[in-house]
Amino acid sequence: MSTQFPTSLGTSTADEIRLLGQDLTADLMGKVGFGELAFWLVALRRPTLSETRVFEAVLVALADHGFTPTAIAARLTYLSAPDSLQGALAAGLLGGGSRFLGVTEDCGMFLHEALDGRELPTDDAGWDEFALDVVRGVQGRYIPGLGHPVHKVQDPRTPVLIGIAREEGLEGPHLKLFQAIGRVHEQVLGRKLPLNGAGVCGAALADLGLPVELLRGFALLARAAGLLGQIAEEHRRPIGMDAYLTVDRNAVYVDPET
Repeated sequence: MSTQFPTSLGTSTADEIRLLGQDLTADLMGKVGFGELAFWLVALRRPTLSETRVFEAVLVALADHGFTPTAIAARLTYLSAPDSLQGALAAGLLGGGSRFLGVTEDCGMFLHEALDGRELPTDDAGWDEFALDVVRGVQGRYIPGLGHPVHKVQDPRTPVLIGIAREEGLEGPHLKLFQAIGRVHEQVLGRKLPLNGAGVCGAALADLGLPVELLRGFALLARAAGLLGQIAEEHRRPIGMDAYLTVDRNAVYVDPET
């Protein structure tokens, strides 16, 4: 009896490569976009044109956001080991956590758990009441998707992604609850915070039916492209050495007892 390892993804023979049950060269290459393929690989179903548009808008929204810690980590690693491009990419990706990038998954999971088993409202007033109940239940804990270190009033990505999902008929319960939290949280928290781009991406991905426990992976997929761009720019116009020296030359010893 031969050993078998079942897969619904990729297989190959001496003269053929198959992926997702398709002939890679005849059915996919030149006919399927990378974003569409990434969705298909995880969901094991080909997304509709509307789903692809929303999904790829998420990837674009998360690809790069300037000199974030992930970008700085990638650039400094490239400075230290220019022979290890994979190390620089990995360094940036490893920085995707609860404060940067990981919020996509955290928010999607938070919304999904809040919605689980609940009867869905039918209008904005009902969603606001629902959201108030959710925010009150947090009891002072951090609500993923609220607040941003740079965009203090509005994250410009948020209304655009919501608009795209609405245009495509894919504004589902996660996005509706997320927007309602944005409208009512001030009543509980006592201050107004913007709905951030990472959070709205998590809500949009959850509404596409993608597994909420894998949403961080899509954020990392998007950021991999941005990090490659950061490393390419570091190669063309380096700033890593200046960043390193600025910190190093301004380091000041302090007595740990003071």
